[in-house]
Amino acid sequence: MLKAARNPLAYIDSRWTPSQRTLRRATLAAVLMSVVIVVTGGAVRLTGSGLGCDTWPKCTDDSLFATPEMGLHGAIEFGNRMLTYVLCAAVGWAIVAARSTAPRRRGLTRLAWAQFWIVLANAVLGGITVLTGLNPYSVAGHFLLATALITLTLLTWHRAGEGDAPARPLVGPRVRQLGTALLLATAALIVVGTVVTGAGPHAGDSSEVPRIPLEWEAVTRAHAALAWLVVALTLALWLLLRAVDAPPGPLARTRDLALVLASQIAVGYVQYVTDVPELLVGVHLLGSTLVWIAVLRVVLSLRERGTPPVAGAAETAGEGAQPVAPAAAAV
Repeated sequence: MLKAARNPLAYIDSRWTPSQRTLRRATLAAVLMSVVIVVTGGAVRLTGSGLGCDTWPKCTDDSLFATPEMGLHGAIEFGNRMLTYVLCAAVGWAIVAARSTAPRRRGLTRLAWAQFWIVLANAVLGGITVLTGLNPYSVAGHFLLATALITLTLLTWHRAGEGDAPARPLVGPRVRQLGTALLLATAALIVVGTVVTGAGPHAGDSSEVPRIPLEWEAVTRAHAALAWLVVALTLALWLLLRAVDAPPGPLARTRDLALVLASQIAVGYVQYVTDVPELLVGVHLLGSTLVWIAVLRVVLSLRERGTPPVAGAAETAGEGAQPVAPAAAAV
């Protein structure tokens, strides 16, 4: 018991080794919760509940919890704060599972721990956002840190399903360069999307909340232009992969991205012509996380590291190593 109290992770490691299936489930739980926390955070803003709890870390100056007098807004904001603990539990499970694998996978463990530090940083930034009255710049930073968390959780989940050998490309340099361009364009799309939010009508509270001093329609048009650039790069990548007879993994991931993009663009234009209703904004927010996940999966599918270095790897839900197509390797 003394050993467990001094170093609980080492104690668990000495007594439990997760199966590959358990490791994948633990890391996937962190991915799912990182998406849930973004969507519920959007619900807080769209229902005008951003200041339902008017201070931090307590809900009010006199209470740690929401009270009946605070009404629905207080309950929504406090509920979102409570979901942070569920996210912490999911990230903690991922850390324990990664730490307890055999043989030891230090790179995977570092990725899992990085999730914890992002969650901690975003909790502090969330408190600053409340204390500054929903300053639009801190709101944007809060979302971008949440996107960084999604990136880390997805990368951890993906790495849990592959080996630790040096990455080996499945396609040639031109395809990889196009994949990098797609990643950068999507990152720019997300950043500009936070500016659209900061300049737009949904400030997050019914009180007078400052907005980013930019013309909302102009920023929205820039956001739409970047969305079409991402679509064009996705189409170009898919055509190039077909032309070089690439392995099925990258083709499948690119097709998935195209479907998510088509849905997201449709929602974006409908919300624009219908005066940005709250429900569609929430759907669009969910779509933005799915687009980012799909792009990351496309980029990750362009290389492989072999199978996981543990027994029972064949039972994993991830894809195994794929041979390099002769034509793809040259392009």
